[in-house]
Amino acid sequence: MFEAAYLRTLREGRFPEKIAAAKKMLSPCTVCPRECGVDRLGREKGFCGLTDKAMIASVHPHFGEESPLVGSGGSGTIFITSCNLRCVFCQNYEISHLMEGQEEDANQMGRHMLDLQRMGCHNINFVTPTHVVPQLLEAIHWAVENGLNVPIVYNTGGYDKVETLRLLEGVVDIYMPDLKFMDSRVSKELMDAHDYPEAVKAAIREMHRQVGDLEVNAQGIATRGLLVRHLVMPDDLASTRQAMRFLAELSSNTYVNIMNQYRPCGSAVRMPKVNRSVTRQEYAQALEIAQEEGISRLDERAPLRLRFF
Repeated sequence: MFEAAYLRTLREGRFPEKIAAAKKMLSPCTVCPRECGVDRLGREKGFCGLTDKAMIASVHPHFGEESPLVGSGGSGTIFITSCNLRCVFCQNYEISHLMEGQEEDANQMGRHMLDLQRMGCHNINFVTPTHVVPQLLEAIHWAVENGLNVPIVYNTGGYDKVETLRLLEGVVDIYMPDLKFMDSRVSKELMDAHDYPEAVKAAIREMHRQVGDLEVNAQGIATRGLLVRHLVMPDDLASTRQAMRFLAELSSNTYVNIMNQYRPCGSAVRMPKVNRSVTRQEYAQALEIAQEEGISRLDERAPLRLRFF
């Protein structure tokens, strides 16, 4: 029978130490690989533009996520304002770049989790949570004490610090990182993070160490494990073969969603390298590459997501 990882952490009384350690990372801020060094507890703002409070852009059941997360009740999605990446093509530009959202404390965030659970959502899915891990830990603690019992999904761009992720061990059930780029020159140009390739590989290794391969119940709903997203980019800017080889070497059972929905958003429309959508041929080739490199667990809804312009 499924039991969320955080229930054991609650019983063992380990939430307070995790929260305290995470809050120390806010001043000076070392929460993510940016390591801005600002005093967020003193209301200073770093790269992410947030202080000691998280901002929430939207809360709702989501039926467009990966099939193991959705089921009949949807994924209980909480969109966090801002991001520690600056992808020029971000499809959530208003949230990540323009900072749409409202500040909320731990109790308010916890109530959102309980509301989503009451709606029948199969999990609580935090989107772009990297820069607010201390705030999330506090909110999850409140929600668990008040009856939360569904899996926690950490839905991230992948630019995470191993030290921060270790504080989430025994709290997060499902990690869902992006594996965006494997070339530091591309990641620097397209999202202002030259060290992204090394950071994301280290992060994914740590995530897999904590939760292992994706596990699903008898109804096909994910309960624990790693699920990786890889967005196919024009002219193979995402280095798909290198990405798939890394994931296959991590585990032959790595669950991967190879996504074809890239389209030029934000400032990407003005950049020749990325100002077009992915072609049918590019997507088909990416699927072939994944299989050639040993990836056998592909999101079953991926072929239904074909959107070509």
